[in-house]
Amino acid sequence: MTEVKDTETLALVAEYTDVLQIGARNMYNLSLLERVGKLRKPVLLKRGLSATIEELLMSAEYIASKGNNNIILCERGIRTSEPYTRNTLDLNAVPVIKRLSHLPIVVDPSHGTGAWDLVIPMSQAAVVAGGLLIEVRQDPQAALSDGFQSLRPHKFKLLLNRLRALAPYAQRTVLDERKVSIA
Repeated sequence: MTEVKDTETLALVAEYTDVLQIGARNMYNLSLLERVGKLRKPVLLKRGLSATIEELLMSAEYIASKGNNNIILCERGIRTSEPYTRNTLDLNAVPVIKRLSHLPIVVDPSHGTGAWDLVIPMSQAAVVAGGLLIEVRQDPQAALSDGFQSLRPHKFKLLLNRLRALAPYAQRTVLDERKVSIA
């Protein structure tokens, strides 16, 4: 999965990735959404920082209107006045979206909080509501971006063990860590 930021680089990115990610800041980029809709590649559409649930669904609808129905929605936090986290992870959006749409939704607690020490507890809460998208890096300090919100592999394994314990209560399954790619 790779984020595509503009129509100029879309063809090149699409050639080398399995899933096209539309980041929060591009959720309203109608030219990009239209071109992605014509490609028929899977799309991960992240909710914008100030976007309502309806606006997220309408952006997905715009992609689908061009023929691409292979869309995964992503709750990645919204902007609020809370100073202790970068964003406020809106977990109540997940069951609302599930009620309003047939599209799958995942939760990104890495971007949703902006703090590595909040990823595990918010992941535990999110696994009950929906799937997860988590940033994991061997050396977060060397990351070109977002290292401060990335889990190290040993913390990720700890998280997977906790999620495996919770998953049966939510009728969910957790992937084997051997099937997970770590940046």
